[in-house]
Amino acid sequence: MVVRKAIICFATLFTAAAIFPSRGMAAQSCEGLSNLKLPHTTITTAVSVPAGEFKSPEGPQGNRPPLKVPAFCRVAGILRPTSDSDIKFEVWMPAGAWNGKLYGVGNGGFAGSIDYAGLAGALRNGFAAAATDTGHEAGGTDARWALDHPEKIIDFAYRAIHLTAVTGKAIAQNFYGNAPRWSYFASCSDGGREALMEAQRFPADFNGIVAGAPANYWTHLLAMAVWNIQALLDNPASFIPPEKLPAISRAVLAACDARDGVKDGILNDPRQCHFNPQTLLCKGADSAACLTAAQAAALENIYAGPGNSSGQKVFPGFLPGAELGSNGWETWITGRAPRKSLDYAFGTQFFSNMVFDDPSWDFRKMNFDADIETTDGKMAAVFNATNPDLTQFRKRGGKLIMFHGWNDPAIPALNTVDYYRNIVARMGYEPAQRFVRLYMLPGMQHCGGGPGPDSFGAYMSNGADPEHNMFSSLERWVEHGKAPGEIIATKYRDASKPSSGVEMTRPLCPYPEVAKYKGHGDTNDAANFVCTTAPGR
Repeated sequence: MVVRKAIICFATLFTAAAIFPSRGMAAQSCEGLSNLKLPHTTITTAVSVPAGEFKSPEGPQGNRPPLKVPAFCRVAGILRPTSDSDIKFEVWMPAGAWNGKLYGVGNGGFAGSIDYAGLAGALRNGFAAAATDTGHEAGGTDARWALDHPEKIIDFAYRAIHLTAVTGKAIAQNFYGNAPRWSYFASCSDGGREALMEAQRFPADFNGIVAGAPANYWTHLLAMAVWNIQALLDNPASFIPPEKLPAISRAVLAACDARDGVKDGILNDPRQCHFNPQTLLCKGADSAACLTAAQAAALENIYAGPGNSSGQKVFPGFLPGAELGSNGWETWITGRAPRKSLDYAFGTQFFSNMVFDDPSWDFRKMNFDADIETTDGKMAAVFNATNPDLTQFRKRGGKLIMFHGWNDPAIPALNTVDYYRNIVARMGYEPAQRFVRLYMLPGMQHCGGGPGPDSFGAYMSNGADPEHNMFSSLERWVEHGKAPGEIIATKYRDASKPSSGVEMTRPLCPYPEVAKYKGHGDTNDAANFVCTTAPGR
């Protein structure tokens, strides 16, 4: 109840008159920004940084490698909109050529640190950039900071990102003498939730937004995490060890891989795959090549997704395919051992520290009737970014691109499809097409990884053309009015080294279109695919 009473619209906290000087004002020196007076803001650092290597401050995420940066003005500070707020932020601004734009850097997990690599990447592309720790310092799977701190929960949920955007614009205007002409935000996972929260609650903050794999239905997403760990851990015999994942993957591909006309280890549309875990039941002794009855039942529950006692769906389940990989099920769903998955970390941390305020809360007690109602009553209005009415964002000329990997093991892809469909239903197909796009990526896992192409410029242009870069496509849409269409994605032999060579390219098609093989030519070449509307979609 305390949290609900504390939900205040902070859109008017910083009015234009209070925070922005007039256009064309004289630029200030970097060091002079230390004396800048902004509402609820304390500037702690304002210093010119020379070009070269920048050593990020150590923090909850550990020691970070140096970052290559051009010369820039670094401003750091603290935002305190409430007595319990302690929102750290940084604004980095090129000392040389500025492209006239602001870039908002997002967060993942429970946040808790500033993404210095994101700031540096934006800086190298000519942007002024703003980032925040969202009001606390902690590891990304640690939510103990939230216990009995309702204002910090609100800061994390939406207030910190909004106030950092507003403050970043004001600092840039004071430094350059002109406000940013365009502002962008691009992020994934919780950052995708932050992105949609901005479009819904604060439509004036950003002109263009990329929301990747958004955790926007937060309360039910975290309930799904508990559903999964209950399926795997309620009965010790149900746990699926990682050595059984290859057998599951082989069985899924054997059942479904060729259905899209290309046998390549990628399910083009895994909704068409109706894999039955019962086909993997052990015929004799238990082994890595089969599932016990308890394990098969657990797998069925994970694919099905959580439901209540009336049979109503609480959240979509996971689609079969891409169970393997460093960003696959072993990391997110099953874990290397019981209680070692990210589902376990996020699910237990959220419910113990934010919902039930009880560090000893036991996931086995979760009830998918009463506890879902309690969770939504307390936290949905704080966390969930599910409002499909984006009228104000559209009226301001905002443009939104969403993307999601079909085989995401962290956030079921169908959640984003559902949200896109809700936007179209609320706003109409043609009006929606004027400002929103969704791209679904076959074979991609959470924000990247998996057997499918996962390099498509989601977060920064890096000089690439809009036909091969999602962020460039967004910039062209915002600034020149040309809507994005097909975008070519690439899979490199070594994802961390583009110089390793290209393994395959595929077109990403605006949903509901899918990439269909033409029937001839190299299936690793995007030129041999065409975007077409799938039957019944």
